[in-house]
Amino acid sequence: QLQLVESGGGLVQPGGSLNLSCAVSGFTLDFYGIGWFRQVPGRGREGVSCILDSDTGPWYTDSVKGRFTIARDNAKKMIYLHMTNLKPEDTAVYYCAISSRTSTDQGLCNQPGWFGRWGQGTQVTVSS
Repeated sequence: QLQLVESGGGLVQPGGSLNLSCAVSGFTLDFYGIGWFRQVPGRGREGVSCILDSDTGPWYTDSVKGRFTIARDNAKKMIYLHMTNLKPEDTAVYYCAISSRTSTDQGLCNQPGWFGRWGQGTQVTVSS
């Protein structure tokens, strides 16, 4: 059964760091595009970062550039989001997602419909 399970969320003070993980099971991760999205109440899911295929570098939304890093370990079937210098506006539920389709169009990184499978989400709260 294809499944994604996030972990690593929590409460952190402004300026702090968190490492989110997404464990993948039921398929081989190697050929999938990966992404992280976040959502706050009353708003749609926002693309945070993604890697669409093996030949395209990572994409980051402007507000997290220089602070967040996406990574993947295909052998371990893991997807990561390393978050540093966190700000209150980073508070959201974070979701990992995968797409069986590949593309070089990084505009798709902010299109939830491009991604076919999702985790259940993990809450990140940045507050003093």
